Amino acid sequence: MRSIYQALAELEKNHEPAALCTVVRASGSTPRHSTSKMLVYTDGQILGTVGGGELENRVIAAAIQSLADGKPTLLEYSMADPSRGDPGVCGGQVEVFVEPILPPDLVVIVGGGHVGKAVAHLAKWLGFRVAVSDDRPEFCNPEAVPEADAFYPVPMAELPQHLSITPRTYLVLTTRGVAVDAPGLPPLLASQAGYIGVIGSRRRWQMTVDALRGQGIAEAQVQRVHSPIGIEVQAETPEEIAVSILAEILMVRNGGSGKSMSK
Repeated sequence: MRSIYQALAELEKNHEPAALCTVVRASGSTPRHSTSKMLVYTDGQILGTVGGGELENRVIAAAIQSLADGKPTLLEYSMADPSRGDPGVCGGQVEVFVEPILPPDLVVIVGGGHVGKAVAHLAKWLGFRVAVSDDRPEFCNPEAVPEADAFYPVPMAELPQHLSITPRTYLVLTTRGVAVDAPGLPPLLASQAGYIGVIGSRRRWQMTVDALRGQGIAEAQVQRVHSPIGIEVQAETPEEIAVSILAEILMVRNGGSGKSMSK
């Protein structure tokens, strides 16, 4: 049977989330002693135990919540009187620290041209995991974009079939034009992506919007898109555009305003 530590190493290797639950204090009669650990996966499956029974059920529920909001929490339980809501009758007290173990947020760049490469470079420097997708294999490989961690040389519409897109996934479309965006966007708009940005002028985006509406895409999904992409900094070079794009992603992720801090 795998140990908790082996499982944690596997999580890091595979870029998967879980919550580590540790008994940090136990006094009196309790099901498990201090330092007992349990790993809770996103589907509620567990490895290890913090005591079983109702106590463990509550810890698992808290662990799943911590994976959803990304926040650690300290749980305190008295194990004396179930009629008062206690999870047991052992008579002791227990504290469990729940720590979400989350992989780095993922930036997915669709389009491996000059701007896409610059975005990959900056996103990697900022600590994101980086994936590149392009239906042209020559633009989607380690030689073309050395900073990327994963490569998906598939049409945009097929990307969700190859990649798990979560609220911690940020989609950056630095594509060739409306002919690529209009057929490729609908499956991405239906995903849980935390951010979807499309490069190009306002006119180009309006043409894409018209095409999406013609396909019956709901207005709420269309409104998810940031286009023109990025923060207005009068960017011109691929590197400057990458700064603008990543600044907007950080603003969305961190709840920033995008305004100058001196005002």
